Amino acid sequence: MIESFRNIFAIPELRKRVLFTFGLLAVYRIGCNIPTPGIDPQALVEFMAAMQNTLLGFVNTFTGGSLKRVAVFALGIMPYITSSIILQLLTVVWPYLEKLSKEGELGRRKITQYTRYLTMGISLVQSAGISLWLEKTTTPGGASLVPHPGWGFRLITMLTLTTGCAFVMWLGEQITERGVGNGISLIIFAGIVVGLPGAIVQTIGSLQSGTTSVLKMLILIAFMFGVVAFIVYMERAQRRIPVQYAKRVVGRRIYGGQNTYLPLRVNTGGVIPVIFASSVVMIPTTIAGMFQNEWLRNIADAISWGQPIYYMLYATAIIFFSYFYVSIIFNPADTAENLRKYGGFIPGIRSGRRTAEYIDRILTRLTLVGAVYLAAVSILPEFLLSGMKVEGLPFIGPTLDAVMPAWFTQGMGIQFYFGGTSLLIVVGVAMDTVQQVESQLVMRNYEGFMKRGRIRGRRG
Repeated sequence: MIESFRNIFAIPELRKRVLFTFGLLAVYRIGCNIPTPGIDPQALVEFMAAMQNTLLGFVNTFTGGSLKRVAVFALGIMPYITSSIILQLLTVVWPYLEKLSKEGELGRRKITQYTRYLTMGISLVQSAGISLWLEKTTTPGGASLVPHPGWGFRLITMLTLTTGCAFVMWLGEQITERGVGNGISLIIFAGIVVGLPGAIVQTIGSLQSGTTSVLKMLILIAFMFGVVAFIVYMERAQRRIPVQYAKRVVGRRIYGGQNTYLPLRVNTGGVIPVIFASSVVMIPTTIAGMFQNEWLRNIADAISWGQPIYYMLYATAIIFFSYFYVSIIFNPADTAENLRKYGGFIPGIRSGRRTAEYIDRILTRLTLVGAVYLAAVSILPEFLLSGMKVEGLPFIGPTLDAVMPAWFTQGMGIQFYFGGTSLLIVVGVAMDTVQQVESQLVMRNYEGFMKRGRIRGRRG
């Protein structure tokens, strides 16, 4: 491992890419600590301390703590991700975008330009909503977060947050082009990882103060390693469908006649279904906060964080969007047609429609396993933090609340850094980044992080 890290800085081009990536990530972290003007800092600290163990604290993780400070990068990269998902969905249903996606590099640049425009529109809407929310919000002591509300504050907040989102989007694109790649993912990765030391210090402090026992801490550490190992295993898991290619004679050469396989990942959709589901489940709460309506507020309370209906809707939405997203990004009919064109076939399966049906049947089963895995890992942090409040269930709620243990109904108070969507992103991005750096090393005849054979690093 040490030799591999030494080899990274032995290659001038790779060294420049790594240092460039670290430099831009440092710029991003600086922007996450610059506050938006017009907000009372003391009142903001008091309010965010009260909101630490709520959904707002969970969303704050993905912005690297900038939402907690209402910094210039408070929107983070999420508007860009949302616009990318929307454009990707429109590519399937809008013939114009579908035509652009098939025009090569020029078409992709045009779609990227449209994605940037849509990102600015979404940022303006979200920043306007944040400014109105800040004007209405008060601390538990009754102090207002905005001393001087009005259109002046709203416009400066919209301008600041939208500009910050555009700058973060530019940083991600630069890391992708001139850094180690995966710029957008690395920005989200940096925003999540930066809160991990604080969570560790807080956990150690609870151990020293006696609020957490040593046995509970050991169980927690073992649980952490188990969750990480489970995520790594599931992210690498795949079903390999054997494929054979018939021999073809082209001129004086013979092509084909080899055996290979078609890899289908268990988690084909990645974390996109989780992001979709999170956005959909948060819509009722967002609408209830915008309108002072008692009926909407009751609905929002029934599906709020920790409620059984919330867990049920969240898991159902993840499973639904897993199938929905996989159906968009993977077409079994196209795969079967490509196999037929190049003389490939699955042993025992007739080419064409039968092959497409066979691949679709396997993919459907794999997607179910991947969707259940995503739902289980995503619901885990909410359950550990706030438990499942069954008291509100009709008829059987009070009885269940009296029977269930306190850790089940009230939670264990464990921070969500140890599981959930954040850990999915951290592990996935780390694996992809290591794989990209390793490919750069192996391409230059250096040993990578994973020892595979007799490749030796160059000397002198």
